[in-house]
Amino acid sequence: MAQDIKPTRSELLKVKKQIKLAKSGYSLLKKKRDGLILEFFEILKKAKTLREELVSEYQTALEKMNIARTLEGDLKIKSIAMAIKDIPEVSLQTKNIMGVKVPKIESKSLQKHFLERGYGFYNSASIDEAAAAYEKVVEKIILAAEVETSMRKLLREIEKTKRRVNALEYVVMPRLDQVKNFINLRLEEMERENIFRMKRIKVRA
Repeated sequence: MAQDIKPTRSELLKVKKQIKLAKSGYSLLKKKRDGLILEFFEILKKAKTLREELVSEYQTALEKMNIARTLEGDLKIKSIAMAIKDIPEVSLQTKNIMGVKVPKIESKSLQKHFLERGYGFYNSASIDEAAAAYEKVVEKIILAAEVETSMRKLLREIEKTKRRVNALEYVVMPRLDQVKNFINLRLEEMERENIFRMKRIKVRA
């Protein structure tokens, strides 16, 4: 029974310390959550711009490729494409955003002089223009991959932090407050009982 429980002052101090730590953790997690949300929306703006640029670059590249196909024919374009052996070099690193590791993709410039593309000297402006346009598309894809992966990682961390904030606010701290209030109440009752007992001893004496 609750009335048989006899808490001590040290238990009360321990619970108060736990409450203080929980409030401190709650405050820090709220700041982290809010900071991550701000970072997320900044990256979201960047992602939206990149998507629009990627769509635009891709449409331009398709138009230039269609022109090259019309002027040169699919067979020539395929044979030139097969001759290209240079694969873009991409290095994957990480950067830290408020404790969250997100990717940082670095690559050498993909836009090349037509003599560097690997298909030799080919007197066709339409093919060179199509190649240059697709190089721009690949650059945008790499940037978009970095940004959108960062968004997903931040979103997962935001959700995890929100769950921890809610757990502290709605479960941990209310429970600790209940324990503290119960201990206070029992200590007061025990003190009154002791006073009453001392009075009875004095009366008998």
